[in-house]
Amino acid sequence: MSKNTFVYPVHLEPDGGGFVVTFPDFPFGVTEGDNKEEALTCAQSALETIIMALMDERKDIPRPSPARGRASVTLPPGSGAKVALYLAMREQGIGKTDLARRLGWHLPQVDRVLDIRHASKLDQLSQALRAVGKELVLGVRDAA
Repeated sequence: MSKNTFVYPVHLEPDGGGFVVTFPDFPFGVTEGDNKEEALTCAQSALETIIMALMDERKDIPRPSPARGRASVTLPPGSGAKVALYLAMREQGIGKTDLARRLGWHLPQVDRVLDIRHASKLDQLSQALRAVGKELVLGVRDAA
């Protein structure tokens, strides 16, 4: 698995006909669903919320542990690109102001490109990643 593939294992616990989902890689975060499919859909949204909270608090985002047969949840591609940007910035000690200066952007533009809930354009994400020495690679494969 690639270093920047954000596939996180989840723990599904049956609960009164539904399922409760927790995230072994995070110290907080729980969601639920009436069935496994709904629980996993809710888990993807919860995962984004957990990661947004860590980013807002300028904390580390743990790398996914191996699923080892457990159910897992994958960050959507745009969210994954934003997390990869955030991680690269942290690894290099680059703040939002530094990134804005490198890109010739205003600070609100940088805030949006890092906001998981904002629908940034791929070219903006690509440009921001290039500014920290990364390359956005897009791929398509047959659905499982």
